Amino acid sequence: MFGRLIPREGKFFDLFNQSSNLLVEAALEFRKLLDDIPHLESRTRAIKDIEHKADDVTHKTIELLHKTFITPLDREDIHSLICKLDDIVDFLEAASQRIFLYGITEIPTEAKNLADVCIQSVELVKKAVHGLADLKNSDQIIKNCVEINRLENEADSILRAAMAKLFKEEPDTRQLIKIKEIYELLETVTDRCEDVANLLEGIVLEYA
Repeated sequence: MFGRLIPREGKFFDLFNQSSNLLVEAALEFRKLLDDIPHLESRTRAIKDIEHKADDVTHKTIELLHKTFITPLDREDIHSLICKLDDIVDFLEAASQRIFLYGITEIPTEAKNLADVCIQSVELVKKAVHGLADLKNSDQIIKNCVEINRLENEADSILRAAMAKLFKEEPDTRQLIKIKEIYELLETVTDRCEDVANLLEGIVLEYA
């Protein structure tokens, strides 16, 4: 009876890996969207599909958590990590939806710069998450997390400069509000990556 309650520990890590893979897929697709406005609708739909897949992985993880008696990590950490990973995809999807719904046809360079930082951040999140199952490389996970924190600071700097330029140069108030929201959503992506990095650091320090 109890044998069925003992988890295959790798299953949780497999789900974490799937979620982090989808982060990178969503960020890369979002970056393509910014350079392919004529196909905005199909690009937005593709990102929505990725977001649905990420939701499915999150649901599977939480379901497994409820069914598992002994978990490889603290239950709260498992729940928090999968939800924080899902949040990152949600904000990328929200940014793509805003561009589509607002009918934005010209993408500022600053938005592309923020998207590039998002890609770097999620790629590092993916590397850190993939290293979680084998904490022999805990030092590398910590290095990735430190770099994610640095990228969040870089995104903050880009956002401040972008906002200053936007309020100085954009005469159309409605357009200003639209672009401002896109900037903020993209910067929030890096904030959420930092949240994951902070959680991973805590897990590594506890279990390594």
